[in-house]
Amino acid sequence: MGAGKTTVGRSLAKRLGKAFIDTDLDIEERTGVRVSVIFEIEGEVGFRKRESDALSRLAVSENVVLATGGGVILNAGNRDLLRLHGCVIYLHARPSDLAKRLGHDKTRPLLQGIDPLKRLEQLYAIRDPLYREAADIVIDTGRQSVSAMLGQLLLRLDSECKPTQ
Repeated sequence: MGAGKTTVGRSLAKRLGKAFIDTDLDIEERTGVRVSVIFEIEGEVGFRKRESDALSRLAVSENVVLATGGGVILNAGNRDLLRLHGCVIYLHARPSDLAKRLGHDKTRPLLQGIDPLKRLEQLYAIRDPLYREAADIVIDTGRQSVSAMLGQLLLRLDSECKPTQ
């Protein structure tokens, strides 16, 4: 969350002439409510189920760049789907950088009610190894601009991703 998946994903899709799909936005369009409302009503477990359902439907799409929610990686079946159907790109960001970007964001359900940096460090400890396990390409977001990340990514796509993708 906050690493730039949607921003970089949109730019990459445009550059490659592909459609862009964000699983969180897809879920919101299908349910008619924001992700934060789903979390409030159904909890994280309910949202993760919806997220896995959306991924199952969207991962098989052709000619798309798909941005997933940050927690999609927690489910082993989701990791398998991602690896099977696409080139998996992990936009790596340190918790301290994410805290600066998201510290006052009231739309992120997992950051509400606690110290954002502490929560981001907890999420990072769990998710980073899973992202690295699933990823074909890891891009360190650091303080890079979107255009710098996109340039790096475009250079690496052909050599580091399977040709059928």
